[in-house]
Amino acid sequence: QVHLAESGGGSVQAGGSLRLSCIGGVWPYNRKCMGWFRQAPGKEREGIAAIYTGGVNTYYADSVKGRFTISLDNAETTVYLQMNSLKPEDSGMYYCAAALVPGPFCLGGSWDASDGVWGRGTQVTVSS
Repeated sequence: QVHLAESGGGSVQAGGSLRLSCIGGVWPYNRKCMGWFRQAPGKEREGIAAIYTGGVNTYYADSVKGRFTISLDNAETTVYLQMNSLKPEDSGMYYCAAALVPGPFCLGGSWDASDGVWGRGTQVTVSS
């Protein structure tokens, strides 16, 4: 059983940066998709970034495109989310998830990781 654990959340002023990390166990790396989701109070969970085995192909939601960067370590056991130019609307609980799904599904914008493994989340608060 793979377990995921997020870290790196915190409080920051608008315009600042945070780097989230999600550490998981060793996965068979065929068809591995890892991603970041966030949920603000009263809002639906939103998939904001995903990365596929190999670390080259990625997906970003329009709300974070150009500001956030998802990446994998060489062992593909840790996924990062570099968040720059943070805005108050970026506040929320951030979760990482991982699943063994085909690349087009992982990166197509509709993967909700309902078939995957989740971490417990890390809180991000951006003040204006």
